[in-house]
Amino acid sequence: MRLRHGLPLAAVASLAVPEAAGAHGLVQRADLPIPEWLFGWAAAAVLVVSFVALAVLWDEPRLERPAGGSGGRGSAVGRALASRPVALACQAVGVALLAVVVWAGLAGTQSPDANFAPTFVFVAFWVGLVVVSVVLGDVLRAFNPWLALGRLLDRARGGRTPRPFPERLGHWPAAAGLLAFTLLELVVVDGSQPRTVALATLVYTAVQLAGAARYGAEAWVDHGEAFNVLFGLFARIGAFEVRDGAVRTRAPLAALARSQPGPGVVAVLVVAIGTVTFDGLSSGALWRDTLQPPLFDLFEPLVGGTRAEELAALMGLLSCVAAVGAFYRLGIAGARTVGGGLSEERLRRAFIHSLVPIAAVYALAHYLSFLVFNGQALAYLASDPLGHGWDLFGTASSAIDFGVLSQNAIWYLQVGLVVLGHVAALALAHDRALVLYDRAQLAVRSQLWMLAVMVGFTTLALWLLAAAGA
Repeated sequence: MRLRHGLPLAAVASLAVPEAAGAHGLVQRADLPIPEWLFGWAAAAVLVVSFVALAVLWDEPRLERPAGGSGGRGSAVGRALASRPVALACQAVGVALLAVVVWAGLAGTQSPDANFAPTFVFVAFWVGLVVVSVVLGDVLRAFNPWLALGRLLDRARGGRTPRPFPERLGHWPAAAGLLAFTLLELVVVDGSQPRTVALATLVYTAVQLAGAARYGAEAWVDHGEAFNVLFGLFARIGAFEVRDGAVRTRAPLAALARSQPGPGVVAVLVVAIGTVTFDGLSSGALWRDTLQPPLFDLFEPLVGGTRAEELAALMGLLSCVAAVGAFYRLGIAGARTVGGGLSEERLRRAFIHSLVPIAAVYALAHYLSFLVFNGQALAYLASDPLGHGWDLFGTASSAIDFGVLSQNAIWYLQVGLVVLGHVAALALAHDRALVLYDRAQLAVRSQLWMLAVMVGFTTLALWLLAAAGA
C-alpha cells in the first residue's frame, strides 16, 4: 500500500522540476526580476497547496449540486438578449462573416497579413472565442453560421423527420473536425494563405451542411460541429447561460461540473491540448534541431521538401496528441488503483471535464501575444478586407500598438492563466471524486494521481511557453 500511493507523489516531485523551462521563450527572459525556473516551482507549489486545501476544507460535493430554479422571468436585459429578434440578428451576422471570409480569401490579395480571412479565422475566431466563451458564455452558438444554415435546411425539409443521431458516434466527428482544422493551421505549409483558408472554409461548410441534412441542424451541430462542441465546453466554465428564455447567471464551473460527457469528448479535449502542445514544441529548438531533421530526412527522398516538412509536422502533431491522451490515461489508471470498484472507462469519462479549463488556458496562454497584437489588425482589415486599398469604416490607417502590453506583463499573465486553469481543474476533479467514491478518504487518495496529471500539464505548459521561439 505504501508503494502504491507513493507513486503519484513521486510523479509530482519529478514533474515539478521544470529544468528546461529556463531556456528560451516568447518574451525577453533576461528582463524578468524572478528566475524563470522559479515560476515552475511556484506553480507546482500552488497546485500542491490547493490540493491540500481541497482535501481538508472541501469534504462534500458543492459544484455538482442541482441547478437552481429559473428565478422568475429574468432581467429585462437578459430577456432581450435571449429574444428571437436578437437571435435572428446574431445568426445573420454569423452567416455574413462566413461569407466575408470566403469572399476575401478567394477575391482578395493573397498576402496573409493584408487579407481579412486568415486574421479573422486564426486570431478572432480561434483564439478570441476562447476568451469570449469563458467570460460571456456560449456566444458561438448564437452566431454559429453552420447552425443558421442548417436550420434553413430543416425548414426546406418540410415535415420530414431527420435520422436520429447515432449515440455511439457521440462527439467523434467534432474531434475529427478539430484535428483537421489544426492540420490546416500547423501542418499545411501554405495553410495561412487566404485562398487556402477560403477553400478549407467551404469544405468545412459543405461537411456541416451534409451532417445537418442527415441528422438535423441541432443534433448535428451539438455533436459534430467541432467549434460549437469545443467552445461550448469552454462556455461551461463561466457564469452566464441562456435558461428559461433569458440570459442568467450561475456559479462559475457549476455547469461544467454537472455535464455528462458522451463518447468522443475525451478525444476532443485531448486533440485541443495536444495540438497546442505541438504548436509550442514546433516553435522551439528541440523540434528544429533534434526531432524534425530525422523525420524530414526520412520523407524528403520520397515526396520532396515541402511534403516532407508537412509529413514531419503531421507525425509530430499526432505524437503530441497521443502523448497527452496517454498521460491522461495514466492518471486515470492510477486513480483506479485506490479501489472503489469503478471501471477505467467510467473514470476516464467522469474526470474528462477537469481538462476543459486546462485546454482553455493552454490555448489562451500560448496564443496570448498573438491575440493582443495581431488581433489589433482586425481594425484596419475590416475596412479593407480584400487588401485593395479600401477604407470602408475609416480605420484603414490604424496600426498595431506593440506597447499595449510589455513582454514581461505577457509572461506573467501567461503563467497566471496556466496556474488558475489547473487549480480550477483540481477543484472540478476533487468535486467529482466526492460524488463517485463512497468514502472521502478514497476520493482524496484518487486525486493524488490527478494532482500528478495537473502538475505535469502545468510544467509542460510553462516549458512550452519558455521554449517557444528558441
